[in-house]
Amino acid sequence: MSYFIISALFLVAAVALLLWVIKLLFQKDWFLGWLRGCFGILIMCGVFIMGATAYDTYSYKQLIAEQNIATISFISLGEQHFEVNFAQTGENPSIFDLHGDQWQLDSRIIEWRGYLSNVGFMTGYRLESIKGRYLLLDDDRSKKRSIHLLSTLLPGVDVWSWLKQTQNDTVVDARLGNATFLPMVDGGQYQISLSASGLQARPLNQPAIDAVDRWR
Repeated sequence: MSYFIISALFLVAAVALLLWVIKLLFQKDWFLGWLRGCFGILIMCGVFIMGATAYDTYSYKQLIAEQNIATISFISLGEQHFEVNFAQTGENPSIFDLHGDQWQLDSRIIEWRGYLSNVGFMTGYRLESIKGRYLLLDDDRSKKRSIHLLSTLLPGVDVWSWLKQTQNDTVVDARLGNATFLPMVDGGQYQISLSASGLQARPLNQPAIDAVDRWR
């Protein structure tokens, strides 16, 4: 089952509740109207939570086996300062700055197990952020740090955290996926892939290959 369908079910339920509470609030009788109003406010809160849950669930993408999900390339803007071009598969690229010597991509993964997996619930993922890191501790303490968020989150609504806190390993595994820190280099380009075991980044061109060889 795709995450679009799951989020659509939450959204339909939220709209149905909203229509029902509107009908309830416009019925006559003052005292009953007051009670209905209080009850309606509670229902409206439930509508918001369900709608926000639908939005948060929709931000996850379905993962089928190992797949290439993005490319990332770097242009040097100065010492330990790079312009980053990050392009997720099927989306417009985003351009931003990172400071440091290395970069790392973070993601969240939701893997359904047991009965839910058997009935079609697929592993899903959401890319969270890209951050830079300095190799030297003194640089890390004194120089500018940078992180670029890749997802827009609603305050207080986080399906992944809910699943993590109530996690039952026989039903669902909510975990972080992090690519290994790799060097930023002028002209370097990397291919990023994701499988159920996590993120992997591979150099695509010679500047990136040479930088990885020197770093190792």
